[in-house]
Amino acid sequence: MNIAWFHCFSGIAGDMALGALLDAGADLDEVRSLIERLPVGGWELAVEPVMRGGIGGVKVSVLTEPTTVVRTFAHIEGLIEEARLPERVRLRAIGTFKALAEAEGRLHRWPVEQVHFHEVGALDSIVDIVGACAALEVLHVERICCSPIVNGRGMIKSAHGLIPNPPPAVVALLEGAPTVGVEVDAELTTPTGAALMAANVHEWGPLPAMRVQASGFGAGSRELADQPNLTQVVLGEEVAELAAGQPVVLLEVNVDDATGEVLADSISELLEAGAHDAWVTPIVMKKGRPAHTVSALADLALAAQVAATLRTSTGSLGVRGQTLDRWPSARSVQEVEVEGLAIRVKVSAGRVKIEHDDAARAARKTGLPLREVVSLAEEAWRRRGGRFPESPEDYPPGPPDDSAG
Repeated sequence: MNIAWFHCFSGIAGDMALGALLDAGADLDEVRSLIERLPVGGWELAVEPVMRGGIGGVKVSVLTEPTTVVRTFAHIEGLIEEARLPERVRLRAIGTFKALAEAEGRLHRWPVEQVHFHEVGALDSIVDIVGACAALEVLHVERICCSPIVNGRGMIKSAHGLIPNPPPAVVALLEGAPTVGVEVDAELTTPTGAALMAANVHEWGPLPAMRVQASGFGAGSRELADQPNLTQVVLGEEVAELAAGQPVVLLEVNVDDATGEVLADSISELLEAGAHDAWVTPIVMKKGRPAHTVSALADLALAAQVAATLRTSTGSLGVRGQTLDRWPSARSVQEVEVEGLAIRVKVSAGRVKIEHDDAARAARKTGLPLREVVSLAEEAWRRRGGRFPESPEDYPPGPPDDSAG
């Protein structure tokens, strides 16, 4: 499978995504010919090599004639449908504009079909988005991955006047995606860039396991003082045998003034906030004080949410973290009955484990010893034909389980 990984260390915009793909090898003539299928004229694509922070990249500019046309999502969808683009280009482009329309609709309280695009409905933005989708197709990209997306700060100008940076539409588009703000007074991520990623990314995180074949940089319009104003794309072929673990964040705090009750509640709150696992480790801090480290393991997309819970539930003044990989074993969750009560059973290669909470609940209701309930549940699983799977395809479907730390 061919993968494109976007590294958004200085944010991303539609023209930056297109520039990066062209720099990585997408044929300009092929990309232009696909854009020209749109039933609209009055535009020209200008491509030039530039330097940003000492790194070479491609700057794309869409030159258009002045117009007062304001397009709706329905209008743009009609243009894309009429263009008879390759199926994957059509789906990616419409998906991008639909994501934009849904975000704008929530912000302005409009139905999706009636959302009026201003900046993103302009011809240059349409060309940027369709062009980026066309470049992905020219490069035969099947799967799109993306790093956490960086945003600037301050205020920026828009068709509605001054708005906060990152723009509200960008914030709405990046719900559920990993993103971080930096001390740069510039719009690093635009709605077009955020929408391209929000609508088309299959996986968020670090560079995935791949055999790298090409890479490129797309340049933003201005030079930044402290970092290169570029978006990078890395192209490659997925390499299953080198597959990296699932990226997670380990979040921790040290506390020396929390009671056992507070620590127990903190663990429960962290799990409710979406942590894969949470635990407490006794330590000795400065001046010989006995204390505890409270740890939580979470997906990158939930790191901020879990970190906030860790801070508030323990009363800590800060949280530290590091990115790790985990390799959870494949497992399925099945159900058996003991004395008419449902008990979940986790099954993995060579092991069957009874869900403790279910077994304890059954023991209380039946009056049986917990150990006997566990034994009866294992026996019930085997009696109904339970077997240990030999490959991932052997795992029967069951309720989702995410308890692997």
